[in-house]
Amino acid sequence: MGEFFTVREPLKGYEVRFGVVPISQIKIPSIQRELSESLVKRLMMSIEKIGFVDPVLLIETENGLEVINGQHRVEAAKLAGLREVLAIILPSEIKDYIISLNVEKAPNLKDKSHQAYEIFMEYLRKNPDMEETDLELMVEEPYYLTVGFIIDRFQDRRFPGYAFEKVLKKADSFLRMPLSEAERERENRAKLLMEVKEVLNSRYEELQLQNALQKEAIVTKAFQNIYGKRVRVIEDDFYTVFEKLKEEIPKVTFTEEEITEF
Repeated sequence: MGEFFTVREPLKGYEVRFGVVPISQIKIPSIQRELSESLVKRLMMSIEKIGFVDPVLLIETENGLEVINGQHRVEAAKLAGLREVLAIILPSEIKDYIISLNVEKAPNLKDKSHQAYEIFMEYLRKNPDMEETDLELMVEEPYYLTVGFIIDRFQDRRFPGYAFEKVLKKADSFLRMPLSEAERERENRAKLLMEVKEVLNSRYEELQLQNALQKEAIVTKAFQNIYGKRVRVIEDDFYTVFEKLKEEIPKVTFTEEEITEF
């Protein structure tokens, strides 16, 4: 690497380095979201017009320099023929807070769930006795973990998480158990959610709906049929909530007026 300037982060006081890094030394960790080809192309055109002026954020790890924010810019730089990019290098502990730092583009539920799963698995490997509640500072919502198990553990990448998100916010929570035990619990929650998904897909087809976003309307109406329209807190546990939904979803119907409002 070339010459670097070193400064102190003004709040926490850790060392930050700024300089030019060869692209060949930059690694993309698995925790990062999938690349958007259209975004990479737009960034490449921007680089060709004004140069590479927005530094990427890197962290020092045992595997080398990993991107914490800027993988699309790195790929765009490659397309533009660059061999080096401007970079800010942060210490390794920043990796634990990658979700809150990664602001290159707003992550969707799938991205957040994938990242949450990666964080869970990393800490499971390092400290299986750690309580899952200790992940609260690194994982924004507990249901990201459940959906992450569906997407990554069970490879169901078409899972319509958006349809269940409002219910999951009320029903899921961080577990007061060690990660070694929480792993099995997350698996079980994920399996139940996938069962409810199958019931939801069947009802969606039976109602001959055309917009996939209408799956959320089915879940919402089923939930309201069970708990009412303005409920904020539910006493039932996770399994009871989704078992009830599994039974109620096949009964959901819509009036002509409701369908036109979708």
